[in-house]
Amino acid sequence: MLEPHLEIVDLPKGAVLYEAGDSIRYTYFPHNAIVSLVEVMEDGRVAEVALFGREGMFGLLSAFISGEALGRSVVLVSGTASRIPIKQMRGVLVLRSRLRRMVAAFNEALLAQTFHTMACNTLHPVEARCCRWLLSIHDRMDQDTLPLTHETLAERLGVQRSTVSTVLRTLQTTGLIEQRRGGIVVADRAALEQATCECYHKIRIRVEKALPGTYAPSGLGWAGYNYIRPRR
Repeated sequence: MLEPHLEIVDLPKGAVLYEAGDSIRYTYFPHNAIVSLVEVMEDGRVAEVALFGREGMFGLLSAFISGEALGRSVVLVSGTASRIPIKQMRGVLVLRSRLRRMVAAFNEALLAQTFHTMACNTLHPVEARCCRWLLSIHDRMDQDTLPLTHETLAERLGVQRSTVSTVLRTLQTTGLIEQRRGGIVVADRAALEQATCECYHKIRIRVEKALPGTYAPSGLGWAGYNYIRPRR
């Protein structure tokens, strides 16, 4: 019932899909793109609220009542997504109880992600938070090279760029990552998981409970996860 209304779209890096207060027109299901939901302060600083990859969707939760975006949705990693007009999405939800249960389960997983991210950003040191964020991006990709810049990391972690450079240098010295021109390479996934804080593991557990089968059995996040793309 969803497929006839789905349209495949390109999501280039840096594209802003919604600003806070924008009318929600579409629900997006990312394929290989990663989208960040952020709150923008008056002075231009941003605080990340959630990440969306191929495990989920965005552009639906706030559409139930206000119909307006809660914050800025910006593409972190370019790729493609399927999107469906919000009117059609609502119509299918009315008719399909199983889809309603899946959406409710995803919303619970999203709430858990937001809950633990808020606690993590308040209580844990930047080194552990950096590891959590790198792992969260790695979970949503099929490769070890993460196309990220120091500037992006600094913005998402709410710290100075020089602080990020210091943290990444330490992670590279200990063999957890490699820094290359194309981005940051996850060199030792297991060690990176040991270096992160409890929040990363709590989020994984809560997501897996709400949406069983989200993570690959190999422990490599969503690597190898199969999704169905609609026909063009």
